[in-house]
Amino acid sequence: MTDPTPPVADTRPHEFTTHGVTISDPWNWLKDPNYPTVTDPDVLAYLEAENAYFEAVMKPHKPLTDRLYEEMKARIKEDDSSVPQKDGDWLYWTAFETGGQYRKWWRKPVDGAGPDELLLDEPALAEGKEYFRLGAFAVSNDGKLLAYAIDDSGAERFTIRVKDLTTGEHLPDTIPGMLSEIVWTADDSGFLYGLANEQWRTDNARLHRLGTPIDSDVELFKEADEGFRVAVSETSDRQWIVIGTGDHVTSEVYLLPASDPLAKPLLVAPRKAGREYAVETHGDTLYIHTNDTDPMWRLCTAPIASPGEWTELIAPSAHFYMTGVECYRDFFVVDGREDGLDQIDIYRYDPTIAPQRIVFPEASYAAGLGDNPEYDQQVLRLGYESMVTPGTVYDYDVATAKMTTLKVQEIPSGYDAGKYATERLKITARDGTQVPVSIVYPAGFPKDGSRPLFLYAYGAYGYAIPPGFSTGRLSLLDRGFAYAIAHIRGGDDLGQQWYHDGKLEKRANTFNDFVDVAKALVADGWTDAGKIAIAGRSAGGELMGAVINSDPAQWGAVIADVPFVDVLNTMLDESLPLTPGEWPEWGNPIEDEAAFALIRSYSPYDNVTAQAYPPLFISGGLNDPRVTYWEPAKWAAKLRATKTDDNVLLLKTNMGAGHGGKSGRFDSLYEAAEEHAFVLWQLGVEG
Repeated sequence: MTDPTPPVADTRPHEFTTHGVTISDPWNWLKDPNYPTVTDPDVLAYLEAENAYFEAVMKPHKPLTDRLYEEMKARIKEDDSSVPQKDGDWLYWTAFETGGQYRKWWRKPVDGAGPDELLLDEPALAEGKEYFRLGAFAVSNDGKLLAYAIDDSGAERFTIRVKDLTTGEHLPDTIPGMLSEIVWTADDSGFLYGLANEQWRTDNARLHRLGTPIDSDVELFKEADEGFRVAVSETSDRQWIVIGTGDHVTSEVYLLPASDPLAKPLLVAPRKAGREYAVETHGDTLYIHTNDTDPMWRLCTAPIASPGEWTELIAPSAHFYMTGVECYRDFFVVDGREDGLDQIDIYRYDPTIAPQRIVFPEASYAAGLGDNPEYDQQVLRLGYESMVTPGTVYDYDVATAKMTTLKVQEIPSGYDAGKYATERLKITARDGTQVPVSIVYPAGFPKDGSRPLFLYAYGAYGYAIPPGFSTGRLSLLDRGFAYAIAHIRGGDDLGQQWYHDGKLEKRANTFNDFVDVAKALVADGWTDAGKIAIAGRSAGGELMGAVINSDPAQWGAVIADVPFVDVLNTMLDESLPLTPGEWPEWGNPIEDEAAFALIRSYSPYDNVTAQAYPPLFISGGLNDPRVTYWEPAKWAAKLRATKTDDNVLLLKTNMGAGHGGKSGRFDSLYEAAEEHAFVLWQLGVEG
């Protein structure tokens, strides 16, 4: 039997010149000029050919994939449900049914004087659809109406529907093209939302009155800066509707009375480049969480009557990175990370009372506030997990500091935490910076370089990867792997400066940190070069592309999901949905020659060279508006034409999904099993 033959994409001459530099891009034709509609027969034929090759190559390994899938599925409680939470007169929860891909949304009266009530049936809504995702979900203040939004293509353009919960019937109100949350007005006569414009940017906040045509909806706010995006939310006391606008580095907030959404918006503080802030309210006082003086953030207050008069309440700390503030009637909560570990501090409004910190039992973990919808919240719902502790839901009594366990993630096939160990390491990068690494491994793991290791990272947008629990990961640990998360610069794991130190002209730190972590893990005996499987998605896929260009021999297998790899071309195309808003993150190569040179120096697609590359599993989504399908497609085509090795390269494009891959919980689980099977195959680990 002959091995399947990989497809070869045509090369078609295409050149452009920017800042006096001429760049040849012979795979540019894979970008359909009609995007977001993809109808070019040559493009579709190439993607289908790659998918057919993927299926042919993976077919002999299907028994392994199926075995992994069944393992992973057996660790999931199929009829799982969330812990009910009180909001007003009702207890709300969600539940899966055995075999169900999607959840159902339920409620029942707090007083028990009525039956369980089905609010929304996702399985019914998803019936017959290749893709389904529920977006915004908002019950009216009086509990009689539900407004929700669904996406059935993966393109992230949602449609709003409104259901009368007293009759079970839908109202005629239907709003397509929405991309935002939904916030009800105080009298429940209407709600605020935002539409995605042609470039898939939410540049507006609109008011819809029930029973009126959508073309009469009132535009309450319009953003003129094409790099900014608009969001709607509400304060914890539900007295104010919040309209926020901003990009990755600058924000601006307006407040509207929930009882009078047509009032003139109250501007808290005008936008100032590089300043971000968020707003909560308590009585007549604003609580403003901001990075105006320090990248570790601080908390200020201001009278609502004079919102620009900020007074510092909690100063920035060198070790505590303040990530959020929530106000309740009798106290406010400050979330943050101290030296990289999640912390939750509770403050009374009386400054003479010392704050109380919620204490967690492990040295490395992920924790945060759960759903706490009521302003008069006396017991806080919390979530907690670690790399060896399954997800746990607690209630924390603020008055007594007592923690009550409500639910521990159930693993039907069994789980023994004693079979695994976890550590938090510090590894010195080439510039002397200490990079944290969270690692989990089977008990008795020999540090003699004989074992494989799976290394994951993201490293962008100030997004920290928490050291949480994963049932899918157990399939690797039980086959002898160690699994590590590198908390590299570009994320905000150690504060916002950690993020700043991995972006723009410091972007190389992100890539170097990852490589240096891998080499140190080898030096310390955790694994050996060539026995490391690495993975990243989206901007983490850019990381994958960069490190296989720079250090290809380190990696034994590479998973790059929806990878952002055609960075230069994307940042030069201001017509793409994300590009203008991304310039503060990557630089603007259109106007800035230095940014052009910088991005060109590391953009993975532009730096593919004639060398041996490790085995590659690349995925994309045809409807993905975040990382467009042609980025992984062009990258795969160029790698195939350029690399000098015979290692496997696979490109799988989801033809009916977007950035998140397949939407059902079991469909997405099977995709994870395929990736694990690829890793085991390439590293020669017995299945």
